Amino acid sequence: MVYFLSDAHLGSLVIQDPDAHQQRVVDLLHTMGKDATAIYLLGDMFDFWYEYVWHRRESLDDYERRTQGKTSFAPFLRCLRELTNQGIEVHYFIGNHDIWTFGWLTRVTGVQVHRGPLDTTINGKRIIMAHGDGLVPDSFMRALKGQEPSTLTPADKRRIRAFIWLRHFFHSRVPQYMFRLMPPAWGDGIGYTWAKNSRQKELDHPYPYKGEEKEELVRYAKEKEQQTHHDYYIFGHRHIELDLQITRDARILILGDMFKLWTYARMDGKGNLELLNCD
Repeated sequence: MVYFLSDAHLGSLVIQDPDAHQQRVVDLLHTMGKDATAIYLLGDMFDFWYEYVWHRRESLDDYERRTQGKTSFAPFLRCLRELTNQGIEVHYFIGNHDIWTFGWLTRVTGVQVHRGPLDTTINGKRIIMAHGDGLVPDSFMRALKGQEPSTLTPADKRRIRAFIWLRHFFHSRVPQYMFRLMPPAWGDGIGYTWAKNSRQKELDHPYPYKGEEKEELVRYAKEKEQQTHHDYYIFGHRHIELDLQITRDARILILGDMFKLWTYARMDGKGNLELLNCD
């Protein structure tokens, strides 16, 4: 079996019992590990993640001692290492909350980190997968530039432009380097507070499915399919559960999340893909 999940947002300050939440994710991964050949984690598994200069050379044991009594992801990290030690491929996609891994995560857990979309074939099925942030359809970009009419409202355009700018800033090397020099306590305080505001806003004002014409990831998949056929398009990021046939031979799956919906996808050895709920 091959498994796909995303958006656990471990450590989020809006989760009432973050340790129990982390343990539920770990238990699920251990269960998957009983028959998994590969597990794809499609981003935002952490609500905030940054590998500082001050601890990037430490071992997992050192990390666990340093974070004792604080926000610690040692159970999750040890789970990843156990899975890779069993020979299971674990692929980790950076999201918009856990961009900042500079090699430590791979070194201590053995996961393969992906920083952009992956175009691959699994069990005979061609797949594009990614976290999903930053995948703005070409038609939306042309609309933002005024090159063609669209159904985007002025508010939609402002939101997309703001997100593109913010994503560019977070991926830029200079601010990354300056932030990396901070003591972890300072950086984590900033990161977790920012992430908390994002999670709380989402809980207070859910951002539901917008329909095929306005949903960025659906439009992105449709435009990609017009260029080259893929059987599946698999994304996270949006925190909605979606399984949509976009052509006779192509489907898009948006995985939901691992803190509200508890949904994930599973592919069998014949390439059959289904979206499942942990409950």
